[in-house]
Amino acid sequence: MRLLLKAAIQSRKHFKVLIFTLVALLGMTIANQLEMFAFGMLSDAGVDFFTLFGKGKQAVGDNVITLDQVNAQWHEIDTNSTGGISKQAAVEYLSSQKTANPLTWFMNSFKSRWNLSANVHTLVLALLIVAVFKAIWLFMSRYMTQLLAIRVSRDLRKRYFQHIQMLSMSFYQQHNIGSLSSRVVSDANQISASLNSCITNFFQTPFVIVSTLSVCFYISWQLSLVIFFGLPMIIIPIVLLTKRVKRVSRQLQTNQEKFTSVLIDFLAGIQTVKIFSMEPFSLRKYQEQNERMALLEGKAAKYGLLIRPILHTITTVCLGFIAIFGLYVLQMGISELLVFCGLLYLLYEPIKKFAEENANVQRGVVAAERMYDVLHLKPHIEDKPDAKELKNFQESIEFDHVWFRYEGDWILKDVSFTVRKGETVAIIGPTGAGKSTIVQLIPRLFDAEKGNIRIDGLDIGEYTQKSLRDLIGFVPQKPFLFYDTVLANISYGQECTQEAIVEAAKRAYADEFIERMPEKYHSMIAETGKNLSGGQQQRLAIARALFKNAPILILDEATSSLDALSENRIKQAIGELHGQITQIIIAHRLTTIEHADRIVYLERGEKVAEGSWEELLETCEPFRQMWYAHTRQKGETRENLGTPIG
Repeated sequence: MRLLLKAAIQSRKHFKVLIFTLVALLGMTIANQLEMFAFGMLSDAGVDFFTLFGKGKQAVGDNVITLDQVNAQWHEIDTNSTGGISKQAAVEYLSSQKTANPLTWFMNSFKSRWNLSANVHTLVLALLIVAVFKAIWLFMSRYMTQLLAIRVSRDLRKRYFQHIQMLSMSFYQQHNIGSLSSRVVSDANQISASLNSCITNFFQTPFVIVSTLSVCFYISWQLSLVIFFGLPMIIIPIVLLTKRVKRVSRQLQTNQEKFTSVLIDFLAGIQTVKIFSMEPFSLRKYQEQNERMALLEGKAAKYGLLIRPILHTITTVCLGFIAIFGLYVLQMGISELLVFCGLLYLLYEPIKKFAEENANVQRGVVAAERMYDVLHLKPHIEDKPDAKELKNFQESIEFDHVWFRYEGDWILKDVSFTVRKGETVAIIGPTGAGKSTIVQLIPRLFDAEKGNIRIDGLDIGEYTQKSLRDLIGFVPQKPFLFYDTVLANISYGQECTQEAIVEAAKRAYADEFIERMPEKYHSMIAETGKNLSGGQQQRLAIARALFKNAPILILDEATSSLDALSENRIKQAIGELHGQITQIIIAHRLTTIEHADRIVYLERGEKVAEGSWEELLETCEPFRQMWYAHTRQKGETRENLGTPIG
């Protein structure tokens, strides 16, 4: 509950809306009470004989009024000695009797003041005013409550997205997409809906109970005592069922994450599913989660809907007892009893609604706990308070005895090497050697466990992450394209001219297929770039990196999906940058790294050798085997491949 309220008041703007919401809810409560009073006035057909001449002293057995009683009171009522008693005179007489029922006295005083007995138009106007008054507050209360919930949901989604962007890559390796997307969408919406119920239940309901009980006790303390017999019977089922609702809600929302993950896996891997004819297997996995969710939804529905019938039975019995006791024991008038029962309905209804909405509130509590579990996470990688801006790359990138592990396994072990400004350094080795890990450590997607990575002599932890990454152009092993235009994917949020984008596309040899697209650079790229081939996706990713024009360029298997002709063109384009920018290249194809100044060979996370192409052929047996395997496959010799640049 605390987290729901925290979400509502975390912003000063929210606090102002919350205050207006509470005022609107209080106005709505008063309007409901006035409406009950108005219906009582409408149902009052006039003063009956026993009420007029009984002086309000009715008790059990007072079923007879003598002629002497009538004669004794006649002149008190007929003060003008007209020989008759009008309705207005009777009302004025009863309003002056202080011993009358407080509600009766109030209603009679109101009718006497406005002469409602003879002026029906005034009564109709009063009812119309009450109806309009309630309509205004009804709209305001519901609108302000919804407005607060909408704004809280909006700000929570924004805050959640901002926060997860700041978290380290290790966070994304521990959480699946289904879980994260479920929390940012469904959990935020559930918090919004539950906050709506929470405000009504925990702010309006107490005011309704206190104010209505006060009025009921003022009218008749005897009848009001019935409420205290009904309240325990109402509270007990609420308390018992609330715990079960919260437990089932937590299980349901956890299962929804798994359900979403299974669905996303199927959609993302549909090609694999179809190729292996695994539709029945996928359906079975999906059905397991679907059945589990249906079971939990059934339990949630049972506990949520069970409360209302129980409370309805209890309140109906209480209202029936009050009607009998008021009519036959206290001998209240129909209009007074109608007002009293109406007020009790206003009292019981929010309590019943509280029990009904409590299931929704508990779901919101669980959703808030899940969302704040993420919001309370601290990023593993943070800028130091005195972090510096890395404005230019001037000297070198240095790995000094760097160690890194993931889930207990060492991925890099005591790796040291230096990349000087303007150099092109290739990092090669078998799969799983730690090549991609090295290039992910440079922009601080992860931090090294031991050792140091220095740029221009200063540890990269001393620089701000943004300034560090601004100087790096990165083409990942699996390029990602956004659901946007070709233009937007290459520029990726940077202000520029279309000419600059076209130039970058031409350098990456992406211009040739872009020009064939329906709207060329303004063509939309489908989700994850599925309307493009793997090679086209890689060329767009290379164009994005070249457009950034950063002094450090990292290529992680950037040409693995390209055909030989396209690869050769990209190699030429990158070769033209030799000496102008610093390049770190990871590749399995040795032809891609021909222009490298130095090669670092890794194996099982350790640096086995470092040197030029010729030096590694002489000193590094694993590299020599890789080279011979490559030349046999290509039917080439060292000579006809040409001499590497540098």
